[in-house]
Amino acid sequence: LNLKFAQKLDYIKGVKEWFLNNPPKKSILLGDLNIAPSMHDVWDHEKLLKVVSHTPIEIDYLRNLKESALWIDSVRNEKNESKLYSWWSYRAKDWKKANKGRRLDHIWISTDLIKSFEKATIFEEAREWDKPSDHVPISTELCL
Repeated sequence: LNLKFAQKLDYIKGVKEWFLNNPPKKSILLGDLNIAPSMHDVWDHEKLLKVVSHTPIEIDYLRNLKESALWIDSVRNEKNESKLYSWWSYRAKDWKKANKGRRLDHIWISTDLIKSFEKATIFEEAREWDKPSDHVPISTELCL
């Protein structure tokens, strides 16, 4: 493991431990977690198992974090088995045609918010804007 990869794992482990000691209530955890946890979150599960962001150890750490507080992945809650991406590399000449994306960005909600869940959206069209990020915005709507 290189130093940055080890720091990433330590960070995920630390967040998990924090939530084990501080169970979330009416909470949202979100961000670029830089891990695509599911085979449906990457363009090719087998090819990416040795690529940072989809390695088995990262997937395991993220799963443990999610289970630490029974977080609900709002995007997967709605679109369970679909291929979904929030990131496409700048290296792809035609990112849309190649569609070699990953879902690295997440919005998780605590279990007490599930009845308020309305929908989750990945704004893929933002990747086509002038001077776009390699990440696109995602959102979750709750009706409180």
